[in-house]
Amino acid sequence: MVRHYALQAGLLSEIMNIGAHAMRATAATNALEHAADIAKVQEMLGHQNISTTKLYDRRSSNPEDSPVFKIKF
Repeated sequence: MVRHYALQAGLLSEIMNIGAHAMRATAATNALEHAADIAKVQEMLGHQNISTTKLYDRRSSNPEDSPVFKIKF
């Protein structure tokens, strides 16, 4: 489903890099960038361990390099 919408968004060359986990990482990163408590993000993602949630935090990454950040939500 994610790839279907990426195709519609014109992200043909980057379509293989987009999936559900990338979308979850985007949601987690966006929440954390807007001062959400990491425990709330953990709950939102359904993680048992907060260390798993921290793996989804892409704030130290360069968003321009991620095809997910090119999709307008």
